[in-house]
Amino acid sequence: MAAHARGSAGYRRLTLAMLFAGFSTFSLLYSVQPLLPIFAQRFGVNAEGASLAVSLATGPLAIGILFAGALSDRWGRRPMMVAAMFLAGLFTLATAVAPDWTTLLALRFATGVALAGVPAVAMAYVAEEVDAGSVGSAMGLYIAGSAIGGMAGRLGVSLIADVADWRWAIGIVGLAGLAMAEAFRRLAPESRGFTRRTHKRGSVWRATATLFADRALPLLYAEAFLLMGVFVTIYNYAGFRLLAPPYSLGHAAVGAIFLLYLLGSASSAWFGGLSGRLGRRLVFWTPVVLLIVGILLTATAPLWSVILGIAAVTVGFFGAHSIASAWVGRRARENRGQGAALYLFFYYAGSSVLGSAGGVAWTRAGWPGVTVFCLMLGVAALVIALLLRRVAPLPIPVETPVKPIGSD
Repeated sequence: MAAHARGSAGYRRLTLAMLFAGFSTFSLLYSVQPLLPIFAQRFGVNAEGASLAVSLATGPLAIGILFAGALSDRWGRRPMMVAAMFLAGLFTLATAVAPDWTTLLALRFATGVALAGVPAVAMAYVAEEVDAGSVGSAMGLYIAGSAIGGMAGRLGVSLIADVADWRWAIGIVGLAGLAMAEAFRRLAPESRGFTRRTHKRGSVWRATATLFADRALPLLYAEAFLLMGVFVTIYNYAGFRLLAPPYSLGHAAVGAIFLLYLLGSASSAWFGGLSGRLGRRLVFWTPVVLLIVGILLTATAPLWSVILGIAAVTVGFFGAHSIASAWVGRRARENRGQGAALYLFFYYAGSSVLGSAGGVAWTRAGWPGVTVFCLMLGVAALVIALLLRRVAPLPIPVETPVKPIGSD
């Protein structure tokens, strides 16, 4: 059957379902981020230790994604996403009543494992079910949902924690995650383009070798690692900085910073559309430069300048991620599931590894240390973005209409 084209009823249902999937994933995964200072105080840990509440979810998620992509080739994209979303919501509800720090971290670990079934499969699901000309916009909307979910989860938790206990805040996020899971189950169309594949011994390794032989994909995987490391580090430790003098903001005020995710939501859709018209190779470096400018602005003293810097980092990150994720789906071709899994492995590994490493920079050198750390990552990402401009586009299949320059 034909793939869903933009404007069709199936396309509208699928993109709305993907908005819910993105919302659920990021809200459940990162809702604890604004609570890190509270965890440090309540459980008697430092900033690096508190960051484990994030890293111990993103770390297993990164590893789980490698297996989820292959398993979805056998079980189907949609069923795996539905099961993953329900399980993650239930684990988050359990986190709200965790009796101690060790149990809380164990439940965050389980949440990360469960969520592995969403992001890796989402990219392959969209690439298979949406026609080639609409993939960029569809992925942009999925990432927009991620941005909205990340904002709503963090902001909601901050506001509730300011007037009630942090446990109530996490519990409400868990209930919202279950509601999103049910919405996705009802809306997501049954697969049309999925072909069940059973991986024989060594087939995953052969697929991986094929993907790494591509000139663009290893560079895109490196970009995922670096850019996510910058993004998570900035948001992980901005709360510690803004709660302390000379700003001395309250938890609700710090939580309001996450409203900047609305800019990320808009930028992901805008950059996704722009790259579809002008070519990913020609556009990709632009949001990376914007992210670097944002890092520099956060190093200044005025509060308005710090907030403007975080806004620029947010817009740059989501714009770059929107382009890169759609690019991976195009370049991976028949190995889309594994290609998406590898991209997201590096993406969430960057969150886990570099997010915690940023805590070391904060503990040893404060925000100047965080700035230098993030600048190093940002400059490396820009170098790779410029290298990607040299990568030749894939040949356009005969049956596919001619698309703009750099259509890969």
